[in-house]
Amino acid sequence: MIRALIGAAAIFFITTFPATWLLMLFLGNLGLELSYMATLPLGVLVSALIGGVTSPTFVSVRS
Repeated sequence: MIRALIGAAAIFFITTFPATWLLMLFLGNLGLELSYMATLPLGVLVSALIGGVTSPTFVSVRS
């Protein structure tokens, strides 16, 4: 159970890293200079948005 939680946390941080890092760069250019942990919640939302927009849609057709 502990290994699963640690593994899930590691996968979570790895998958949300690109969006969070790009947000840190963008917000740093605006002069906010936020840390990784401060930008992480917004990075999670951006990752979910990108994943939802790029995922294929499932259409159920009844015959």
